[in-house]
Amino acid sequence: MAVTHTFAAGREQCFQQIERLTNSHSLRGSESLCKLLRYLAEHSLDHPGVALKEYQIATEVLGRSAGFDPQSDSTVRVQAGRLRIKLADYYAHEGADDPIVVEVPKGSYALSFHVRGTMAPGTTAAPFKVPSEETRKQGLGAGRDWALAAVVALSAVLVASLATNGILLVNRNRVQASANEPVPKAYPVFWNRFVIGPQEPWVIFSNGAFVGRPETGMRYFNPASDSRSFILDHYTGVGEVLAVHQLDRVFELLNRSLRVKRGALFSLDDAKNNDLIFVGSPSENLTLLDIPAATKEFVFQRVTSGPRKGDLGVLNVHPEPGEPTMFFATPANQPTTEDYAVISLLPGIDPERSILILAGNSTFGTQAAVEYVCREDSLALLLQKLGVSKPEDLKPFEALLRVQIKHGVPVQEDLIALRNSKH
Repeated sequence: MAVTHTFAAGREQCFQQIERLTNSHSLRGSESLCKLLRYLAEHSLDHPGVALKEYQIATEVLGRSAGFDPQSDSTVRVQAGRLRIKLADYYAHEGADDPIVVEVPKGSYALSFHVRGTMAPGTTAAPFKVPSEETRKQGLGAGRDWALAAVVALSAVLVASLATNGILLVNRNRVQASANEPVPKAYPVFWNRFVIGPQEPWVIFSNGAFVGRPETGMRYFNPASDSRSFILDHYTGVGEVLAVHQLDRVFELLNRSLRVKRGALFSLDDAKNNDLIFVGSPSENLTLLDIPAATKEFVFQRVTSGPRKGDLGVLNVHPEPGEPTMFFATPANQPTTEDYAVISLLPGIDPERSILILAGNSTFGTQAAVEYVCREDSLALLLQKLGVSKPEDLKPFEALLRVQIKHGVPVQEDLIALRNSKH
């Protein structure tokens, strides 16, 4: 039901949900979107029913000048669209159980708050409206209840549509969005060697070899029993897809393009004169096994004996006091809640070029490794641990992350080991 009689408590809950959102994995990497979300929330809760203008948002939140013209500059619409996508992604994954749902209805900049009450299966959360003074005095009539229910239904359809088409919307507007978003200080320091090269860097994402068909069952190719003519090499993990999107966003901010290729099509000729970013572990990104450069401190390895026989883990070649020699993700017969991932910067085949390996035991760990070096706060922490403040100070290194996973989404990454590579 619509909450109209607990204004103070409801308002506090709404602000708590906004803080949860800004600290979430989906949003915490974008300072501009978090700032916009807080601004919209404060206005919607403090001035219910008062419409916001694009000019007001542009000048008060996005730093545009007094000469801002919303007719010729789509900054606000682009940022609002990106925020809608982020909110839809959050509630589809890590916020699936949150009690309050926040939306930015299309065509409006007034946030909509919905409460997830005790509902019959298949019903939609009731709108959590902050009532105006007139509404609190007069109450809501049946006609208004019907209208609000219609808005909720339409909002649910909108969220589903945005979730499905979000990447298309981001790609269409990414040039405008990148021009409006400031470049975090850590980006030029860490990514400099991949930006200044004579050619765009390659992003090589894993796509494991499968046999079978999706409708009848698929499994990894077994060279001992399967014919190579039946290999399906055009599938990859969810984490790799989202990882490539994150890298594209970062390089767009740095005004540099990427070239993307799936691992099965990659060749050593590509490796000789290019900077390379490998997304995925050697167990699926098999071309990593064919190039001389490889991790030497944290090595992906399958266990040949013991209770975890056959599982992929990360071997800690030179464990320091208190460190285990192997790091394993959650066993395959259990829901994945923990993984380990490697971030490794190495010299390329050509010493003037570089290789960056971003890989987890699972697709979730791979996604976490990429997001760690694409998010401002975690990247700044990594550079601090490495003692790097200038691009020329960044030397080869290997880092190990512990990744916490919820509802199939990496929600927290902790840097647990760091080594200077001796390549």
